[in-house]
Amino acid sequence: MGNDLPLAVLMEKEFNLYQFFKERFAQVTNPPIDSIREDIVMSTLMYLGREGNLLNPTNVNARRIRIENPILSEEEFNKIKYIDKSYQIKVDTISYTYDYKKEKMASALDRIFKECEKKVDDGASILILTDRDSKGIKIPSLLVSSGLHQYLTKVSKRTHVSIVLESAEPREVHHFACLIGFGVNAIYPYLVYETISEYKDRGYITIDKDKALSNYRHATLKSITKIISKMGISTIQSYNGAQIFECIGLSNSIVDKYFTNTPNSIGGISIDKVEENSIKLYEKALERKDDTLDSMGLHGFRKNKHDHIYDPVAIFTLQAACRSGDYKLYKDFTSLLGKKRINIRDTLDLDFSHSISIDEVESVDSIVKRFKTGAMSYGSISKEAHECMAIAMNILGGKSNTGEGGEERSRYEIKDGVNKCSKIKQVASGRFGVTIEYLTNAIEIQIKMAQGAKPGEGGQLPGQKVFPWIAKARHSTPGVSLISPPPHHDIYSIEDLAQLIFDLKNANRNARISVKLVSESGVGTIAAGVVKAGANTILISGYDGGTGAAPRTSIYNAGIPWEIGLAETHQTLVMNGLRDRVRLETDGKLLTGKDLAVAILLGAEEFGFATGPLIAMGCIMMRVCNLNTCPVGVATQDEKLRARFKGKPEYVMNFMKFIASELREYMALLGFRTIDEMVGHTELLSLKDEFKNKIDPRKMLFNREVVNKESIFKAYKANDLSNTVDYRMLLPLCKDAILGGLSKRVDLEISNVNRSFGTMLSNEITKIHADKGLKDDSIVINAYGNAGNAFGCLLTKGVTINVFGDANDYFGKSLCGGKLSVVPLKDSVIKPEENIICGNVALYGATSGECYLEGIAGERFAVRNSGATVVALGCGQHGCEYMTGGTAVILGNIGRNFAAGMSGGVAYIYGKNNKKYINDELVSILELDLNDEAKLKEVLKNHIAHTNSKYVSNILKNFNKDEFIKVLPNDYAKIMQFIEEFKNAGSQNPELDAFNKLMEVR
Repeated sequence: MGNDLPLAVLMEKEFNLYQFFKERFAQVTNPPIDSIREDIVMSTLMYLGREGNLLNPTNVNARRIRIENPILSEEEFNKIKYIDKSYQIKVDTISYTYDYKKEKMASALDRIFKECEKKVDDGASILILTDRDSKGIKIPSLLVSSGLHQYLTKVSKRTHVSIVLESAEPREVHHFACLIGFGVNAIYPYLVYETISEYKDRGYITIDKDKALSNYRHATLKSITKIISKMGISTIQSYNGAQIFECIGLSNSIVDKYFTNTPNSIGGISIDKVEENSIKLYEKALERKDDTLDSMGLHGFRKNKHDHIYDPVAIFTLQAACRSGDYKLYKDFTSLLGKKRINIRDTLDLDFSHSISIDEVESVDSIVKRFKTGAMSYGSISKEAHECMAIAMNILGGKSNTGEGGEERSRYEIKDGVNKCSKIKQVASGRFGVTIEYLTNAIEIQIKMAQGAKPGEGGQLPGQKVFPWIAKARHSTPGVSLISPPPHHDIYSIEDLAQLIFDLKNANRNARISVKLVSESGVGTIAAGVVKAGANTILISGYDGGTGAAPRTSIYNAGIPWEIGLAETHQTLVMNGLRDRVRLETDGKLLTGKDLAVAILLGAEEFGFATGPLIAMGCIMMRVCNLNTCPVGVATQDEKLRARFKGKPEYVMNFMKFIASELREYMALLGFRTIDEMVGHTELLSLKDEFKNKIDPRKMLFNREVVNKESIFKAYKANDLSNTVDYRMLLPLCKDAILGGLSKRVDLEISNVNRSFGTMLSNEITKIHADKGLKDDSIVINAYGNAGNAFGCLLTKGVTINVFGDANDYFGKSLCGGKLSVVPLKDSVIKPEENIICGNVALYGATSGECYLEGIAGERFAVRNSGATVVALGCGQHGCEYMTGGTAVILGNIGRNFAAGMSGGVAYIYGKNNKKYINDELVSILELDLNDEAKLKEVLKNHIAHTNSKYVSNILKNFNKDEFIKVLPNDYAKIMQFIEEFKNAGSQNPELDAFNKLMEVR
């Protein structure tokens, strides 16, 4: 079904198609139409009749129905099913039920496909697959619809017809996403509608029935579009039939025939097993004596239902073990897990035929140094929980991870012998709280390319958890929701990733750079590029985990098990001669020594733990993390609830030591003395007998160079930055100024090869002066020429860089208090207000400082600006996107989608005609008041002082506030108003009082 014409104006009822064809054809052909062979005419007529003229669709020749939502209402479905014949669209209905006592499912599918082909040959334009026939059992709707899509594609008839599914089965977002992704054009989920109607009649739903049905369809459509946005697809029409999925647990015979070309890493059940399951479900339904439905316990635990890794007994046993330090209790916990069959690793046996004494195996103290806690941000979990893990890992010699929420500065210093500083500092898509001081205090810096628990989307912290202290750490506004957008705004390619890695190496020359990827088919190829980009560690994150704050549609059916992605990554790097350059890490419900043993044999050398430490500290899996109501003080910012936190670093330490101890036992049984010599030996893994003929893990266990030790990582290579301008010139020249008290002026020529200029200099200053930096203009650098990528990245306070020329992408990335300006060369004849002087994504993630551009900036200007004052004479599309603080002044035209996702700060734009380009979903467009006028004039004066701009001087000289518009985020305006009110009332803590009032208002 296309998106060409509304249903109401499907096409003109009467027209002479042949005459239309003659007129169009005669315009471009010679000889005239009458001399053309009749078969060519008729075949072309058939093409026009079926497809219309794609280059010139009209009410006459575009025989397609436009639908606004692929989830059809009852009215829309009936309009299609009983469409007026005068529209010359033929609709046929085919049942996909069958009598399983007389026919097999495979043969029934073949019969249905041939029936559909015949109907297409007979002129059907729309096929309705229905399960309303109650005479037999229903074939799974995805199997039959995808199979039909593939069959018609193979016989070159798929474009002749649209497929509409009338089914009782689909009800969840993932169902609809799969059906559309595998070729269904529209879906009529009649049982959902009947259920909503029944709930209304029983009083379970209080709103109007039509409104309830409309809400369901709207929510479903919104969820589907969210899913396709994760994949970088803009329209449902593009997603339709794109097959952006992978199969797990289906046999190759099923995938090849019914889901052709879909990645299938783990083979599995055949069509006969699918049929067997369908028959069991059908017969169980016939046995029902009432109209209730059993809960399967997929989300919350239900006794004797869907099995969970963490059930109440498992949680109790693990917590008792960690609190008491009793290793025997921990073994009871792993014994409970050993009986479960949930993960792929649960299907594998280990070969213990070469055992050695456990006394020969490396120590627990050595092993735990490879352990890390997961990237759970300060904000998603409480201060107490976050610090508890950091203290535990620092004592053990492992590493804790800040997550993407930044870290309080007070934790950088060791007080009373307690080290609360997380060794791993994460740099995420939103780069919350990323400053030069933050990175300087890292042992490892992790780039979050994707999120394991909810791959394809960024994190989100609900407004009710953004307390003032969280907002301060994240450089944002109390009470305002924080979103890390799915597209990583400084990573669009391997080249961009390489640039970010280079930035971070300059920001901290002693830190290792880690890149977090999500397990998926093809991740090995991505990992190869990441290694070449300069990463020291690659994390393959599994689909398990998360703090429970993600929507259900974001957690389930997203990503694949780490076992698959880890194996593929290890194999790919080995075969490409890259494995010795990088360490591999994995995470995702690692809880036992066997989990780690399997991970090592598949290629891992380091290990991340997230939910496990939370359980050890007291988490009871209430799954209300996003609501800020955690009853045990783990995943909340509410001070009353935080007071209930009873976790201790010792509990986390016990958890880590227990796992290391059990791993040693497995290492001894497998015959390995060290983890390093154990990596990659997949020949010691085999499928359990109970799973033979059920799954096929051969791809995962394949490794042609199992024992090639030259291909395994050995040692980190030092970051060689000796050729950078910072190292060769700036550090020696500015040595006395870096120490403080002296000023330095440097004049030099630059070119576009000078990337991350000033970043290393800022790192050296920060080592001595922390976030205070130097006095303003202590170091002034005049750079002449073309500034390379990320020029002025993470520039700290006290450093001023004036560029005379122009600048590339990422100029001023994560500016941290420094001053930047770009002006054309003196002999330039260009008009600054009409020319681009700076590339894309300038001032990305800036937290403080000033930047003055005497010219137009490219696209994504000041994205995620969190505190800097930035000025440009115009900007491209997506300006000030996801901005959380600071001031942006645009003295000219802006591109489309300005202020999308903007939740803080203020923007002033010159020219009221720019209103039409502003995304006003979260912001208001206002007139300037007197305070705005004074503030804006001060910024303009500063711009003139740095650039000597004639254009801006003229604006200031003839200043008219009516020529400006002010862009202000709505929630930001509310909280700032409340803060001011409480300040005037003499509040001791106006920000907290304002936050509480905002929560009450909501």
